[in-house]
Amino acid sequence: MAELIGGGIGLLLLVIAGLGVLLFLVPVNLWVAAWASGAYVSLSTLVGMRLRRVPPGTVITARIGAVKAGLSISLNELEAHYLAGGNVVRVVNALISADKANIPLTFQRAAAIDLAGRDVLEAVKMSVIPKVIETPKIAAIAKNGIQLIAVSRVTVRTNIDRLVGGAGEETIIARVGEGMVSTIGSAENHKDVLENPDHISKHILSKGLDAGTAYEILSIDIADVDVGENIGAKLQIDQANADKQIAQAKAEERRAMAVALEQEMRARVVEAEAEVPRAMAEAFRQGNLGIMDYYKMKNVQADTAMRSAIAGGDEPPTPAKPR
Repeated sequence: MAELIGGGIGLLLLVIAGLGVLLFLVPVNLWVAAWASGAYVSLSTLVGMRLRRVPPGTVITARIGAVKAGLSISLNELEAHYLAGGNVVRVVNALISADKANIPLTFQRAAAIDLAGRDVLEAVKMSVIPKVIETPKIAAIAKNGIQLIAVSRVTVRTNIDRLVGGAGEETIIARVGEGMVSTIGSAENHKDVLENPDHISKHILSKGLDAGTAYEILSIDIADVDVGENIGAKLQIDQANADKQIAQAKAEERRAMAVALEQEMRARVVEAEAEVPRAMAEAFRQGNLGIMDYYKMKNVQADTAMRSAIAGGDEPPTPAKPR
């Protein structure tokens, strides 16, 4: 009797385990939901999705939404996109949004956009509701040397056809900033820019800055223009200071050369004065200079020293007595 009861319990557990595996492989609730929604999927297909490691809940839910929206998307396309690493739900939602907004978008293009790493649903929303991109403060200098600091708002709309391989928002901001610098820099006077800021936006729009990007520029509006520093005057002051320093350096060089020349001439005078006693001694030996000539020279020197002392307010020095 005990053996019979034990065998019945084991059989019951085996049946329960088998039912659990069967319910896991065959999601009956999804099969019923798909059948009731008009997106019928066979039980064998659901089992095959389990075996291919494709979550039936994600794919079947996306297909039900597509069928209810009137879109024809095969189950194989959804499975292939999931196995490729795509987001099936966002792709289907993007196709539904594009269909409601009358935006031409195929499943292949939406899948390619999703696999490229872009948010296809957000791209469709931007096609319906344009996005405003505000550039950072752009500093530029007019021809009169006055700096202007401007901020612009760029209204863009997603270009679905160029979304794969097209440049992003950073390129738009960089191109708009370059156009602002070019336009302000070509202005003769900064007042012209302040009076007509729309001239900047018109000039930028005429360049076709959205070429090669994933967006279409609808408008460019100058939000704010502030007057910065007088860069021209600052550069002139810096140049004047540089010229002044160069002139001072050259003057110092000339002064140093003059001092050196003066010292050299004084050295020559001292050297020449040192030769006088030897020349006088030689003149005495050769008889070219007499004793009376020597006394006359000493008297002249004494008179000269006295006059110099009187002119300077000092006591006249006592003339040296000839020996």
